[in-house]
Amino acid sequence: MESVKSVSDLYSPVDGEVIEVNAELEGDPSLVNAEPYAAGWMFRVRVAQDGSGAPALPADLLSAAEYDELTKSAG
Repeated sequence: MESVKSVSDLYSPVDGEVIEVNAELEGDPSLVNAEPYAAGWMFRVRVAQDGSGAPALPADLLSAAEYDELTKSAG
């Protein structure tokens, strides 16, 4: 991630293959802040599978609603 003032690494909670990148962000990176759950998405990932063929998702992965609630209660 790069902004006018800093550069930061982007971490993903899952392993997998990036299958699509949102090209609209090149022309309007502010979409990430303005519409993070709609037009501001960054990339789509094909999630790696575990040994049984199911998606290898962390047990503590939060949904968008759970994350929203967590950040509201954190202050």
